[in-house]
Amino acid sequence: MSFTRRFSASAAAFGLAVTVLSGSNALAQRDPPAPPAVQAEFRTFIAEFRTALRANDPSAVASLTRMPIYYDDAHRDRAYFESRIYRQMFTQRNRSCLQTARPVYDKPPGSDGYYVLTCGDMLFSFTKKADGFRFEGTHPND
Repeated sequence: MSFTRRFSASAAAFGLAVTVLSGSNALAQRDPPAPPAVQAEFRTFIAEFRTALRANDPSAVASLTRMPIYYDDAHRDRAYFESRIYRQMFTQRNRSCLQTARPVYDKPPGSDGYYVLTCGDMLFSFTKKADGFRFEGTHPND
């Protein structure tokens, strides 16, 4: 067996070991799930949000959105959201995707927590404040 083959086999074995160890370490560092009451509140909210999307109702979606919404480098009001932002954010593809996208919860220190739903290269963010959950906006999926 030549040196390059032995080296390649050793490098492959090392790479596999690093991958396995990294994967188990990543699993150990998972964020804790949302408390049961927060999960229940979000399930109720997202059901209503999805119903509004199925109906393709910009006004109903706006009522579930934190206003003013930051969009295109400015804070926008409800009228702007309904007339312009809704059509751009909630295309048929995104509305369909959001019906089945799996919510992921995160709660950084000092926050009330939030959920994210991923559709292609877009993250849809939902935050919890004193008035409950609201759609907060979108972010690129890096």
